[in-house]
Amino acid sequence: MQDRHAGDAGDAGPTSSAPRGSPSMRAAGLEADPVVEAYKRDVDRTLLRQNLRRSVTERVANLIALQRLAIEARRAGRARKPKR
Repeated sequence: MQDRHAGDAGDAGPTSSAPRGSPSMRAAGLEADPVVEAYKRDVDRTLLRQNLRRSVTERVANLIALQRLAIEARRAGRARKPKR
């Protein structure tokens, strides 16, 4: 699911001559990087906003939990490999 708002870049195709970037960037006379704009189309900004609503403590706790999950997955993967 993608989060689109009026004025979001990326709505026009790569060959379009439509202005790129946010309205504030265009007002300042700045041009958005086309590579960044291409990647922004595939980013679900709702997840970013949801994470930013959390406190720093909650975000750190989530990061620690993610690290623990990665360590456990790595350990499980090593245990599953056949010994040679």
